[in-house]
Amino acid sequence: MRYPIAIENGDAKHAFGVVVPALPGCFSAGDTLDEALTNAREAILLHLEGLLDNGKAFPAPTPIENLRKERSYRGWTWAVVEVDASELGDKAARINITLLHRILRAVDAHARKQGETRSGFLARAALEAMRKPG
Repeated sequence: MRYPIAIENGDAKHAFGVVVPALPGCFSAGDTLDEALTNAREAILLHLEGLLDNGKAFPAPTPIENLRKERSYRGWTWAVVEVDASELGDKAARINITLLHRILRAVDAHARKQGETRSGFLARAALEAMRKPG
């Protein structure tokens, strides 16, 4: 999953502040821009774990182009943080599923194209399917 983040510039006395518009209440900071990006990724993972623990759906990321138009983010810097859904939770569980080879090849090709692992893609797809009503 790729979440846009808004970064408020820091200086010698102030940290770089980060908010994740798609995840209300998810924010972070860092003394450097690199540290802010690393901390933002960790904050997103923790926020998503909390949603998962509470049985809540993951909000879909909002496109940066829509967010940039918002007056409250004027002057902020934008970046995208990639998180792998397979990293959520405490322990991984190995499961055995059966798929047609054709489907498995398509899953693997799509995951590679998105820069994801098979497990990460399947986890994300499952979470997205659970987010849909009904």
